[in-house]
This record gives sequence, C-alpha cells and structure tokens, in this order.
Amino acid sequence: MAGHSKWANIKHKKAAADNKRGKLFSKLAKHIMIAARNGGGNPVDNLKLRYCIERARAVSMPKDSIERAIKKGSGELEGGELAEITYEGITAGGASVIIEVVTDNRNRTGGEVRNLLEKRGGSLGKTGSVTWKFDRAGVLELDKSALEEEELFEVVIDAGAEDLKTEGDVYQVITTPDALETVREAIEKLDNEKNPKKEKAWGEDDDAAPLFSKFELDWIPQNLIPLDVDTGKKVLDVLNILEDHDDVQNVYCDADLPEELFQE
Repeated sequence: MAGHSKWANIKHKKAAADNKRGKLFSKLAKHIMIAARNGGGNPVDNLKLRYCIERARAVSMPKDSIERAIKKGSGELEGGELAEITYEGITAGGASVIIEVVTDNRNRTGGEVRNLLEKRGGSLGKTGSVTWKFDRAGVLELDKSALEEEELFEVVIDAGAEDLKTEGDVYQVITTPDALETVREAIEKLDNEKNPKKEKAWGEDDDAAPLFSKFELDWIPQNLIPLDVDTGKKVLDVLNILEDHDDVQNVYCDADLPEELFQE
C-alpha cells in the first residue's frame, strides 16, 4: 500500500480541531444513527455502534447528543431515513476521489457533489470507476504517549497488522479489513497490561478518554498522483469543500499534494 496522501494525514487532525463543532457532531450523529439502525442500540452487542460512539467521544461530543442519535437510529425517537452512498470521481489533474456520504435525500446530495467537482475541473464517475485504484484497509490511530513503539509494533504485527507508522504525535496502524478487530483487541490487551486499571464493562466509565482516536475502514491509494502547486491548490480546495459538506462523512484521494500547500 502506498499509504495516505499528505491531505489524508492532516484531515483528521483538522476535524479534531474544527471549531465548527455543530457540523462535526451532526456528521457523527448520522454515523451513530446508521450503526444503531443496522445493528441495534446496544454498543456492547453492536461493535460498529461502539466504534462510532468512541469516535464521537474522542472529539468530546456531548453524551446526550450521542444517546439521542442512538435512539433515533434504533427507532425509539423519530428521525429521518438515512442512506449510505459512495461516490467516485476525478479531480483536476487526474487524481481520483472517493466520497462517502450519509443523506436523507440522495438526489439532492448527488447533484451537489457532482456540481462541486465539475465547477473545479473534476467529474463524477460510475460505481467502480476509481475504487480499483485503492486498497480497502483498517486504520487505527492512538496517541504515542499511550504505549512504547517497539512493544506496540511487535504486538500488532503478531496480531496480523500490515504496518505501524508514526504521524506526528500518533501511531497509525494499518491492517487488512479482516484483521482490524483482532489488532484492536491486541492493542487494548497491551494497554491494559502496561496501564493497569480497574476493569469495567464497556461504557461504565464515560469520562475515560478512548484509547483510539481513529478506528475504521479507509480507502488507501495504491499510488499517488503528483500535482504541481497550481493544480494542487484546486484539488485541495475541492477536497476541503467536500469535507465541509453536511452529508459527506469521508473523502479519500490519491493526489500527492505539494509540500508548499501545507506550510504555515
């Protein structure tokens, strides 16, 4: 796997520091609703819901907002019907983009995504038009202060992980989709051994910081497409606009953006 682009590596930090908290929480609530609708409202029995809740807690989403989203998803409260859709397209410079959305109006969202791409030199493609350029992989991220790198590396590789990287202040563990849960369990076991604490059932300690800042399936580009500064600016612009769209949950791109675009 070629790994994430520079933009992919910074976008989650950007999201964590995003001062538009209401928009971020709205997106997370949709994830929680979908998970609760598909697997029930108990995170102990619904692993996907548990991941969604942990992701929400990692960015300090209020507990009552999380509970309300669970109830809407499980049918205890009224809520709009949501659909998960994946769009594929091309940006300026020929880079490929995958856009995952959750929406209550697929016609509206599809039209808006198409317009966002076309107005900035890109186009929307058919299903399967670009996903073949990416690998589906599990990605876990945790703070480097949590564990020693050498011990973590040994544990995750033994559990089936494909790679361990460092991105700033976090470890990034890459796995196959099938190994994601096994690797997560191995890391949690190591954390419990190195940082012993009174064992509690999941969810009993709501104030405890989640171990993982990210735990999900990503699309990782097999190869990166190098872009010049001018084209890179256009691509970075559309990626940020897509990320900011209310219905967009995740955006993946194989653009290799110039370092100049990330210098402060």
